[in-house]
Amino acid sequence: MTSYATHLLRLLACALAVAALPAAAEPDEDALGKSLGYPVGTSLSNWYDMPYRVGSWSALDKVPGVIIRTVPRAATPAALPRASQPPAIKYRYRNLGYTLDEYLERRRITGLLILKNGEIVAERYRYGRQDDARFLSFSMAKSVTSLLVGMALQRGAIASLDDPADKYVKDLAGSPYGATTVRQLLRMSSGLRFTERYDGQDDVARFMRASATGNPSPLSVLRSITDRHAPAGEKFVYASGETEVLGRVLAAATGRSMAELTAEWLWQPMGAEHDAFWRLGADRQEQAMGGFNASLRDWGRLGLLLANDGKAGGAQLVPRDYLLDATDPARQPCAFAPGKATPYFGYGYQFWLFPLKERSFALQGVHGQTVFVQPATGIVMVQTAAYANAAGAQEADSYNERTAFWLGVLDSLGGRTERN
Repeated sequence: MTSYATHLLRLLACALAVAALPAAAEPDEDALGKSLGYPVGTSLSNWYDMPYRVGSWSALDKVPGVIIRTVPRAATPAALPRASQPPAIKYRYRNLGYTLDEYLERRRITGLLILKNGEIVAERYRYGRQDDARFLSFSMAKSVTSLLVGMALQRGAIASLDDPADKYVKDLAGSPYGATTVRQLLRMSSGLRFTERYDGQDDVARFMRASATGNPSPLSVLRSITDRHAPAGEKFVYASGETEVLGRVLAAATGRSMAELTAEWLWQPMGAEHDAFWRLGADRQEQAMGGFNASLRDWGRLGLLLANDGKAGGAQLVPRDYLLDATDPARQPCAFAPGKATPYFGYGYQFWLFPLKERSFALQGVHGQTVFVQPATGIVMVQTAAYANAAGAQEADSYNERTAFWLGVLDSLGGRTERN
């Protein structure tokens, strides 16, 4: 046998040996329900729990008891072509270098999409997910709510961002939230003490129980928030209740559901590929603070719309000036700038703002849901995930590595990472 033939046989043997190896395990796949086929929750009481998280968070409409309102897709989806020669994505974390695939092996990522100038650089699905899965946004929905507010303002349904909420939501008249302006709600600066610790005993849990059951009514919970930690408009303090007030302002000001507004103003003209949906409360109000669900590529199309400063298909869907007010650190009052609102991020109109010289911002939800956008360089990254904890110190490592990965995406694709 020639040396060349021997070499080919050795290569074939190696290939067969590699093929025979079991597929690499995904992080915590057993706890997340792999052996059960990643099941969807069986009720409102367990959809949030393991082993139901992966299944439920990508098919919430299948959970018994969940009420939804569909947001129909576009008749003709906007194209998302694949880059012909996508560059390798690399990043550094804690002085070590990693690749995109290594990032996926280190964290509980269910979906990852990276776009550059409207082309797909990378698209990955994990834990058995497929491209038609509609991923739960958690608080990324807050940014969608903000976009609808800007579009309602442009159409005159909301007369001014400085109107108090009770001008539109009469049931909030006489309450502190009712007296809070739309702009203060957008910046989460009501000054009212709405607790959000994710321990099951805070105001956000109390509100979600009311939303799920209708007893007490969600509006009564919002009216019960009366303690104040600061004067209105002066300080950012994260409070999901403020987005819920915005959702009710939208519905009252337009006389239409948030799902209808999303479909007509945003989803269809944007060129969405799949139907999306909003989860509803028992009062049939969309859960503005966290109830939007959409496919990975349609989250990417939304990010691309933002990267194009509100334009899609040649039309200006979101008013550009509103979007800059929502996402440009230079347009924020000092207390809301990066490093001031939080030790790292700034906060605009329901968007998180990076401390970079180049305008960069994000939609973010608990457990790792993210859409990162840097408009000037055309870079968008979407991540859906099932981090173990909602937020806080227990997940600091996951979130810190996610930020490092995003900066690596920018470096790899010609983005800008210089800090202010």
